[in-house]
Amino acid sequence: MVGSSRAILNGDRLIGVSHILRHVSNTMAAQYNGNPGMNTSLRELPSIDEVLQRVKTHHPRDIVVAETRRVLEELREKIKKGAVVDLESIPQRVFTALHNLEQPSLRHVINATGVVLHTNLGRAPLATDSIREGYCNLEFNLETGKRGKRDIHAASLVERLTGKPGLVVNNNAAAVYLVLNSLAAGSEVIVSRGELIEIGDGFRIPDIMARSGAILREVGTTNRTRLDDYRDAINDRTRLIMKVHPSNFRISGFTASPPLDKLSSLAREKNIPLYEDLGSGCLIDLKHFGVEEPVVSDRLKAGASLVSFSGDKLLGGPQAGIIAGEPELLAALRQNPMFRALRVDKLTYQTLEGVLRTILLGRFEEIPVLRMITMPLDRIRVRAERLAAQLSGWAVDVRLGQSIIGGGSTPDQSLPTWLLSLAMPNTVQFEKGLRSGTPPVVARIEDDRLVLDLRTVLESEEEELLAALAQARSR
Repeated sequence: MVGSSRAILNGDRLIGVSHILRHVSNTMAAQYNGNPGMNTSLRELPSIDEVLQRVKTHHPRDIVVAETRRVLEELREKIKKGAVVDLESIPQRVFTALHNLEQPSLRHVINATGVVLHTNLGRAPLATDSIREGYCNLEFNLETGKRGKRDIHAASLVERLTGKPGLVVNNNAAAVYLVLNSLAAGSEVIVSRGELIEIGDGFRIPDIMARSGAILREVGTTNRTRLDDYRDAINDRTRLIMKVHPSNFRISGFTASPPLDKLSSLAREKNIPLYEDLGSGCLIDLKHFGVEEPVVSDRLKAGASLVSFSGDKLLGGPQAGIIAGEPELLAALRQNPMFRALRVDKLTYQTLEGVLRTILLGRFEEIPVLRMITMPLDRIRVRAERLAAQLSGWAVDVRLGQSIIGGGSTPDQSLPTWLLSLAMPNTVQFEKGLRSGTPPVVARIEDDRLVLDLRTVLESEEEELLAALAQARSR
């Protein structure tokens, strides 16, 4: 690395690696210079103290020692496997390790894939003003000056939006668990075989039911379940009827399932609560924009006693599980000791409250997910053509394509969009370069061309996107 122009941090100054290495003694330099054609010996590795003499940095000494030891141990293992190690690179390896410690692992990413709710990219992108600095009245009643309840920060907004009061836990899987454990532990829950689904990361409804203590009572078949199947299964051990919205798959063809209003009539007749896991959390009707998903308030009006849904899908907020429904059932959930273990913190409440209020006031443009879903096709085309015009010297086309909602929502449904399609000598390598840039850009490859879908790129990110493309091209 001698003569390298790469810069590394030293206190408040930036100095080159070559400047540091000029201070190395001839003896030490000779020790570090091995024959690159021969395997490195373990005895050639310098001691920690020798490396520290070459690493001048503002970091605490114990951190520098720890990272130096880590680097030397990694090289030791490589040497044991017969690898050739560049001993001259050791100081730079330590500097790189120290630099990486200062970089956040959770980074801002430009999503150019066209997947609106990209599970691997945090699902719903949040607005920039989601978090407020300082203390907050999380559990403090400002009117009485006494301890308050954290539920109030979202409960009234959920009730205004759904028609029923609600409570919040840390995700929808937790919501499913809390409902089953609170209302049906040790008793039977009736579920259609066609709704015993698996969602992301191996989460299966039968498994969570078993963990909750509820006993699964399957009815019907994979593709057809009738109202009489539910009726025949009800007995003195039945405590809950459960419906699971198939938000991440579709069964088509010879299918049947009783409508919710008929099932709710049966539940009321038998005095058994009806609980529906909706998953996607659609609070407004998106049919006009080509998205067919049940609206939470409609399901409650149709007779569901309880519904649960995610906060970070079509609602457009933070990760959370929201349960809305009959007050006496919510009271039973609150009394469950697990409710405290599953509750959310002030960051989630701050973000969720802001999103719910924005939806209630009809300011959908302020919620990134809803803005992306409802974005007019002509607006995407204008943006794509504007960016294409700035990519002079690139082999770029603007063409029609499809975006998807993603995130376990709206399977088999897509949204028309306009794409930037770029041709280049090595598309795979270029795409990798985009992901390793600052900020990282995640795109997709189709027919050996790099494809950028501006539906999921914030307009405020366009200049960064152009810079990232230029940076990847120069590399």
